[in-house]
Amino acid sequence: MTENYLTLLEESLKRKLQVMAEIQQYNLRQQEIFQSGSADIDRFDDYVAEKGALIDRLNALDSGFEKLYAKVAEQLNGNREQYAAQIRRLQALVTEVTDTSVQIQAQEARNKKLIEDYFRKERDGIRDGRKSSKAAINYYRNMSKSAVMPPQFLDSKK
Repeated sequence: MTENYLTLLEESLKRKLQVMAEIQQYNLRQQEIFQSGSADIDRFDDYVAEKGALIDRLNALDSGFEKLYAKVAEQLNGNREQYAAQIRRLQALVTEVTDTSVQIQAQEARNKKLIEDYFRKERDGIRDGRKSSKAAINYYRNMSKSAVMPPQFLDSKK
């Protein structure tokens, strides 16, 4: 019975690693969007939605893993030697999950910086556009206020 639970824990960790690999792929796609120069915000939003669904799956796997581990932990206390090989595999998988999680967090931090830089540039561009428009409007107003004045030194003796 305990062996079955350990096998289920192992399978759960492997599925978690698969989901995490998919999340990493979406992070790379998001990175490409903002490094390409012309960001496709709609595609970025699609990736965010798809990645959100993967995160929900990851949370469900975490919850299931924790519940299953709570059942198995009591049974393992006295029989660790009997299941030592499976426990080592589980420990290796947990280490791999932790490492992958750190990699995902680093990707997210890099993407956040790329996104912030992109929006800062966009805001600056809008601000520059407003300044240019305002200057053009002011020029037009000033020019329309000044009526063409006839020459002041006109020879009227003719």
